[in-house]
Amino acid sequence: MKLAVVGAHLSGLPLNHQLLERGAALVATTWTAPWYRLYALPDTTPPKPGLLRVPGQVGPGIEVEVWDMDPAAFAAFVEAVPAPLGIGSIELEDGQTVKGFLVESYAVQGAKDITSFGGWRNYIKTAL
Repeated sequence: MKLAVVGAHLSGLPLNHQLLERGAALVATTWTAPWYRLYALPDTTPPKPGLLRVPGQVGPGIEVEVWDMDPAAFAAFVEAVPAPLGIGSIELEDGQTVKGFLVESYAVQGAKDITSFGGWRNYIKTAL
């Protein structure tokens, strides 16, 4: 199963070990389709972003990593994802749809919109 990650699970970041421990393999670094916005979620440890699909949004897309893992590992991983994050379908720039991290819309109320950074790595380099 393919899983797109956008924040603390990216290679070298604090939660990446959760993928590696489940035998996941990095298969691509790519971008979402242009209709997503990225937010820095307040009060998360470690700091995490939230990716939200916004109809009518025309942006640069958000950088993601796509990982591959077997179905049992995927199920165990998804079970541990805390609210307000969840796993849904994300469209990539090439039109492919994969499962990936999304955020519930209520959680971005008052959160900082960091879409202009193009991804979590660029944001944390300059803001954290």
